[in-house]
Amino acid sequence: MTAASAITATFATTQAHAGGKNLAISGGVYRPLYLSKDSPKVTVKPFKMDELPVTNKEFVAFLQKNPNFARGKIAPIFADTGYLKHWQKTANGFAPKTADLNKPVTNVSWYAANQYCKSQGKRLPTVEQWEFVARASATRKDGSAEPNYNQKILDWYSRSSGSDYRLSDVGQTPANYWGVKDMHGLIWEWNENFNNTLVSGESRADSQLNQSMFCGSGSAGAPDPSDYAAFMRYAFRSSLNAKYTVGSLGFRCVS
Repeated sequence: MTAASAITATFATTQAHAGGKNLAISGGVYRPLYLSKDSPKVTVKPFKMDELPVTNKEFVAFLQKNPNFARGKIAPIFADTGYLKHWQKTANGFAPKTADLNKPVTNVSWYAANQYCKSQGKRLPTVEQWEFVARASATRKDGSAEPNYNQKILDWYSRSSGSDYRLSDVGQTPANYWGVKDMHGLIWEWNENFNNTLVSGESRADSQLNQSMFCGSGSAGAPDPSDYAAFMRYAFRSSLNAKYTVGSLGFRCVS
């Protein structure tokens, strides 16, 4: 079966189960890494997060209704030249390989990810929502103090940065406390406010803030200077532009 025929045959199922279950997150409070140990905690109100990242198959279904976001048609202002570069050329445009249908879609810009979530009646998670859920282990809302918790994440970050990194299907990692899967161990993920966590809008005024955040001496003021996994996430987000595409960067939605 070709990628195109497989997608057509599963279109209805894809629409009904996009993102897997939409799981309830009761919310809570936590102190973000980029604030000092004495800063007020952030309140995360109850919301729902998709169990799984968006797959190639689901993104194709989105493009069938939003062809202006297809590879070769999306405006250059909304995506760089790497947009969906892993999809193969077909008679009708571009499509993922059949073997990749259930893998997370990557090489998508923030603009495309944002539009996809809107089309589902949802939106991208904020950094605060994503980090709140990402703190959970399999049994605790905050598993960051568990032995080897951060090291496991760091081990994956080192693998995912290599040129030989290969994606797996979604849903293969164990669910965390909330029932959410693949928060770690599969891809990086876009957030709604990815580029305003460390900056206030004036790059010259923020230069010292960025330096103190990522220099070793300055990180001593962070709530947990040993949480290198979180530091890497904040550093990665700060390097992004909304039109960028990365082979290990995808997304999921919340409501």
